[in-house]
Amino acid sequence: MMSLNFDFEEDASLSVIKPAEPQPKTITEISNEIKRFVEGNFNHVLIRGEIFGSKRADSGHWYLSLKDENAVLAAVCWRGVASGLKVKIEDGLEVIATGKITTFAGKSSYQLVIESLEPAGQGALLKLLEERKQQFIKEGLFDAAHKKPIPFLPETIGVVSSASGAVIRDIIHRIRDRFPSHIILWPTPVQGEGAAEKVAAAIRGFNALTKESQVKRPDVLIVARGGGSLEDLWPFNEEVVIRAVYDSEIPLISAVGHETDTMLIDYVSDKRAPTPTGAAEFAVPVKDELVSCLNILDNRMRSSIRRCLDEYKTRIEGLSRGIPNLQQILNENAQKLDYRLERLQIAMKNVLTQKKNTLALAEVKPVYINTQIERYQERLQSLSARLEGVSVESVLKRGFAWVKGEQNQTVYNVSEAQKQTSLTIRFADGELNTSLSNTPQQTARPKKAKKEEKPQATLFDF
Repeated sequence: MMSLNFDFEEDASLSVIKPAEPQPKTITEISNEIKRFVEGNFNHVLIRGEIFGSKRADSGHWYLSLKDENAVLAAVCWRGVASGLKVKIEDGLEVIATGKITTFAGKSSYQLVIESLEPAGQGALLKLLEERKQQFIKEGLFDAAHKKPIPFLPETIGVVSSASGAVIRDIIHRIRDRFPSHIILWPTPVQGEGAAEKVAAAIRGFNALTKESQVKRPDVLIVARGGGSLEDLWPFNEEVVIRAVYDSEIPLISAVGHETDTMLIDYVSDKRAPTPTGAAEFAVPVKDELVSCLNILDNRMRSSIRRCLDEYKTRIEGLSRGIPNLQQILNENAQKLDYRLERLQIAMKNVLTQKKNTLALAEVKPVYINTQIERYQERLQSLSARLEGVSVESVLKRGFAWVKGEQNQTVYNVSEAQKQTSLTIRFADGELNTSLSNTPQQTARPKKAKKEEKPQATLFDF
């Protein structure tokens, strides 16, 4: 066996290819590559989960997590998006979130940036609806004392509804059939994003109208929408609509959905109608029925007045039978007056005849007049003598005296005279003034009178 030996000499012209050594990357480069990969493949996702650990930052952003049975996903909702969400972010609520997955290099984590949020299924909506209902009940928004009566015959009716739907046509047709009234439509969307805010703005807009406004302020409002799913009717469960209805000064009728649908607006409104057509029936009565009722009342009133007049006529006729004939009474009194007038004329004639005879007698016999004069003179002299007999001078001439005190008053007894310091005694031929000492001597004590009597008047009292 032959062995061969090979000697290898280094050849300068021969180069050997060796594998390149890997270069290290920075954390930022790796984070950016992950970010591009994640956001490129998960830029629009729908995720269903339960909210927990929600927290609102001072900036207005919401930080929360979505979970199911096996995993947890961090999420964030920026302030501008959170203000327009249909549902309120709260723990325990099952939702469907729409957004994109992004990474956060600061914590080597990924998160869901929420763009929209909706309740997951009708069960979640009903749960949320019940929670809001209890909240509004505690605030007193559904109290019956706050509800206002619906006017009987409104001149103007304001309607908040869609301009293109069949609801407004049904309302107009029903009102024209029952009692034509002026209708003002405030067109608003009744479903979808922003519908609740526009419905609330329409209610506040109607209430803001005044007498000076170009558009007449309605007497009653109707908020109406046709039937649909709970999700479609959800704007009428929003807080902004409920508070706008509560603050409305104009009476409001709600007519949302079918008869079996009950929204929160039905509890706070002044009147709930099962359908939009029913709302129109609540707003205005039937004109023909009113006319018929007025005719019936008019006939009843006329019959009642006629019956009362007949009754009073009968009573007056009955009372008139007991009243004597006025003409007869006048004739009897006229006869009495004629009789008394005749007697008066006869008496006047007799008096005139007597006076004539007296004058004729006086003219013929002047002695008659002289006799009468003498008779009256004798009578005058007799009375003068009697008067002279009771005069003061006559009494004084008979031996009496007139005693007067300091004030020129008549003194009747000794006790009165003792009270005086001076006395004036009048006699028939003059007066005598006398002074009394301070302690006069009483010559005769008068007997004590049992009862003080007023002194009798004398001839000297004037």
